[in-house]
Amino acid sequence: MSAISTDDLLNGYINGIFPMAEADGTIYWYSPNPRAVIPIDTYKPSKSLRPVLNKKYFEIRVNADFEGVMRGCSAPRATEQGTWISEEIISSYTALHELGYAHSVETYRENKLVGGLYGVSINGVFFGESMFSAESNASKVAFHYLIQILRMNRFVLLDTQFINDNVLRYGAIEIPREEYLDQLQKALKLKRRFNGHVLEDIL
Repeated sequence: MSAISTDDLLNGYINGIFPMAEADGTIYWYSPNPRAVIPIDTYKPSKSLRPVLNKKYFEIRVNADFEGVMRGCSAPRATEQGTWISEEIISSYTALHELGYAHSVETYRENKLVGGLYGVSINGVFFGESMFSAESNASKVAFHYLIQILRMNRFVLLDTQFINDNVLRYGAIEIPREEYLDQLQKALKLKRRFNGHVLEDIL
């Protein structure tokens, strides 16, 4: 199977759809109803995470190893069968990253990548794709700093696609697809840029 073109990816996100690969490599496009989003303004780190953040247990980097994060996200998980992140998906999003639309927030310990997340940024929207954690709290810390980046760059919509236990812990809610599409179109009109360098002021 061939990789999805970057134009097709961008057009998909702009119209509220996103791709996922099945076990046989076939790629399908999805537009969930309802749609899961995380309100950027109301997120607060859990009490258990605050000591980890205060001790700066992990080093945070942005866009240092985008493909490494994707491969971490594509690794088998004990609670899930298979993965929707195929080689074609990795190739497509890495190309999108090289164009400046896809980004990763990464956690390191002793210079080793131990967790992170990635997603797509278009104007005032960040489309969260996946996260992984090889150490306890590594992905939670990455998400915390993603929120700081989005706040400091004045993003207004954080899409997380489907509701599940993982995104619920970050305050995810479900909204009707039509409401999501309305919020999406409004957010796409805002001139925003994903600038990870803003973290240098708070790290």
